[in-house]
Amino acid sequence: MKIGIDCRTILNPGVSEGAGVGHYTYYLVKNLLEIDQENKYVLFFDSRFKKVEEFKKHRNVTIKFFPFYQYKKYLPLAYSQMLISAILSQENLDVFHSPANTLPLPYNKKSIVTVHDLAIYQYPDFFPTQFLNRQVFSTKVLVPKSLTKAAKIIAVSKNTKTDIIEEFGIPEDKIEVVYEGVNISDKGCVTVAGVKTVETKYGIRGKYILYLGTIEPRKNIVSLIRAFRNLQLVYDSPVRQYQLVLAGARGWKDKAVYDAIADANASILGQKRRRSGKERRTGHESRSVGKQQRQGERRQNIDRRADQPIKYIGYVSHQDKLSLICQATCFVFPSLYEGFGLPVLEAMSLGTPVITSNLSSLPEIVGENGGILINPNKESEIADAISQVLTDEGLRESLSVAGSQRAKEFSWEKCARETLEVYQLIK
Repeated sequence: MKIGIDCRTILNPGVSEGAGVGHYTYYLVKNLLEIDQENKYVLFFDSRFKKVEEFKKHRNVTIKFFPFYQYKKYLPLAYSQMLISAILSQENLDVFHSPANTLPLPYNKKSIVTVHDLAIYQYPDFFPTQFLNRQVFSTKVLVPKSLTKAAKIIAVSKNTKTDIIEEFGIPEDKIEVVYEGVNISDKGCVTVAGVKTVETKYGIRGKYILYLGTIEPRKNIVSLIRAFRNLQLVYDSPVRQYQLVLAGARGWKDKAVYDAIADANASILGQKRRRSGKERRTGHESRSVGKQQRQGERRQNIDRRADQPIKYIGYVSHQDKLSLICQATCFVFPSLYEGFGLPVLEAMSLGTPVITSNLSSLPEIVGENGGILINPNKESEIADAISQVLTDEGLRESLSVAGSQRAKEFSWEKCARETLEVYQLIK
């Protein structure tokens, strides 16, 4: 077979800091090329991408560049549809795989599309209106037509498959579930260095609970903050020994999270009040010079105050992320919707006890015993689960063992083999 794969989402191969479609595409392609020397692969990049050496070393690989990326902003429809289709047609592919939810509609040969999630359909209120307006063509035309014309659809979870069927009326037998993998060594935290250095870097004082993910509404971070605050305010609570560390890139509609952090910290520490919005707007300043300097650091996502019960430390590198997960007493991920849930799987693979939602795909990833499932809409359940994990050493140990065992069922090699089977179904 001659298999074409759209690799334009891969921008930084080998670093593995990215997530989402680029992360998926990179590890899928890398593992396909390692296990399959029989089929021919044509990998399509755009002209920005130069680091193709690790792909070119395989004799059954041809690299093709779309040479007109610079014109995309002027002719977006022509770029993504007609011109891409013309170049694909020249290659006489047996199957073309788009890993990013959509296909070029004028392309009429056999195609496969991977769908990662349907969050924009399931929870449109989580997205800014301006963003939704920009996505109208994609959500109303491009995605539905792509799913209809695709010979096969790969869903990254059973939950995503169900969402596709319910949202678009796609026949069940057209959709194949192929789970993503996790890229962690079997030795887990033994191979992760620099834990203490990372703690010092981010001003973490000792034991902590970790959340890691984009700061946006569907991650339900405000409920986690409030649950942690409520535990901290209980007299003689064992949770008082812990910090809640929040790590991840800033997303949209994130202001509520930062306000919740400030309010919760003030409540836990017994501070009188925060500066009012009027004081900030008028420039009235009653704080000391030292406090002003620390506030300036926090605006840059650099909060080094070790006494803060809840700390947002911003985006962290891949290596720092692994170190933070390894040292955390537990990993809490109360998201309202996930197509797959890679952060949960990463934490499980490293043996860190997991608390996560009983919604969307997350129960699939955790399995029967890999973590504690909670109703993310109930702060009391989040709080109870945290308290239970922090106070029960035996429970932590059992979650650690069961989680790491469960994570071994998800590998990129397995993902590649099952994806190759889907290719073979339509040849």
